[in-house]
Amino acid sequence: MSSQTVSNRGRLPLLQKFAYSVGHVLNDLTASMWFTYMIIYFHQVKKFDNALAGDLVLIGQISDAIFTPFIGYESDRVKGCFNMGKRKTWHFLGTLCVMCSFPFLFLGCITCDHAPDWSQFIYFAPFVVIFQFGWASTQINHLSLIPDLTDCTNERVGLNSYRYAFTVLSNMMVYGIAWLLFDLGQNSDVSKQLGPDDSSKFRMLVLIVVGLGLVFSLIFHIGVREKTAPVSQNNRESLNDSSALITIEKSAVKQLVMSWKCWLKEHQFYQVAVIYMSTRLVVNISQVYLPIYLVETIKLDKDSIAIIPLIVYVSGFVTSLLMKYINAAVGRKVTFLIGVGFAIGASIAFYFLPQGSKLVYGAAILSGIGGSTMLVTSLAMTADLIGDNTESGAFVYGAMSFTDKLSNGVAIALIQQLHPCGAGCCPLCAPYYRHILTSVPGGMSVIAGIALATLIPQTLGTRRKKAALLTAVTQNGRKREVIPEVSYESDDEQEPLLRDSLEKYVKIQDPTGVPEINEDSKVTS
Repeated sequence: MSSQTVSNRGRLPLLQKFAYSVGHVLNDLTASMWFTYMIIYFHQVKKFDNALAGDLVLIGQISDAIFTPFIGYESDRVKGCFNMGKRKTWHFLGTLCVMCSFPFLFLGCITCDHAPDWSQFIYFAPFVVIFQFGWASTQINHLSLIPDLTDCTNERVGLNSYRYAFTVLSNMMVYGIAWLLFDLGQNSDVSKQLGPDDSSKFRMLVLIVVGLGLVFSLIFHIGVREKTAPVSQNNRESLNDSSALITIEKSAVKQLVMSWKCWLKEHQFYQVAVIYMSTRLVVNISQVYLPIYLVETIKLDKDSIAIIPLIVYVSGFVTSLLMKYINAAVGRKVTFLIGVGFAIGASIAFYFLPQGSKLVYGAAILSGIGGSTMLVTSLAMTADLIGDNTESGAFVYGAMSFTDKLSNGVAIALIQQLHPCGAGCCPLCAPYYRHILTSVPGGMSVIAGIALATLIPQTLGTRRKKAALLTAVTQNGRKREVIPEVSYESDDEQEPLLRDSLEKYVKIQDPTGVPEINEDSKVTS
């Protein structure tokens, strides 16, 4: 193994860690605006129909859910362009799509701002779909780089923590800029309530957000070096010569080469998916409906939609810095359970807060700690699930994101459909948002805890089956390794599967037919 490969698979240089950590900032900035301000912008500023606003979010989440597994599958298969590597190629494509579509969602309906809501819905829908394709492409390939860059468990947890730390910082930047736009420099006679006059502030906010995100994406593409070919591909190329395979020596046991079909047969795949989906619902539903809860339920000023979410993410940021050490000290499962406890505590606190209560700051801190702990740990669990099977890592992350996007889209659409008011808000909004902010995050935290309980007796990353590492001997006496992408159901199936695998991967013409398989080369399941 070359020195460069060792570097890629072990500890990473500090600068490369930093470059990787900022590679998702554009996504984080736009996601912060999408989840925090999309609904309230259409509610309070555009006075949009509540059901149509929910349908717009649903289209985006369904599009993301559909694109995600497709992008993950294709990212595992195709080669990169311009020596960027396959993950960075898809990341670059996603960045372009986000940059060219997201600003239009907050710039108003150009030349049709006073058209009926259904006409504006048709205008916004294509931008939503393009944005979600780009967002999914960037997210999946950024996550898939973690197991590609290092096989050190602590390094993977560290990268997830650093990545989430910049997610938190990105949200803090959005809320900090929003606070400046909404609060500082305002005259005393300016309304403290959010309304159509604030549309220019949202336009300025989205342009600043996209500009900052592009700077960090450039740092990522300059600073991160991706391997251009997996080890198994190198092995196959080294075997591609004129020598015929003569024998296959006694094989050793190694991890199974996993295709997307193999993952669908692993029960841990579904257990981790439920944990990840529940975690994202806790975080995202809180993020979407907290601003409306603040101005409609407990009647705070409009600058609170920046200040309180900022507190949530400051507490989350501090927590994310400790995740690597907490995970190492007490393990994934205990750490996640701690996060569940904080999230449930925040949900209960939001239910009992009276109008104008300053205790909302304490509830925000609980929410930030719980969401950060659950999210970082669930991502680390996903990396543990993938283990050394980086050949299909993008599919796993894509599948996890599929459950995330689809469940969030359906949840938000249902909440908007069940809204007691037509457009904007009415007196019934106050109790409605109180129940939403309590029942949905709190209920999903309980479901996440139940899913975690099913994993307690198991070790994350174990597989139902094992595969063989075959040592092939050529006519000139050289030995090469071949990793067959098969699993063995029984001893009777081993020999034909070995033959098929060698024909598929080695592709060496043997004048005497398929290679001979010695009795001692058989591998037990």
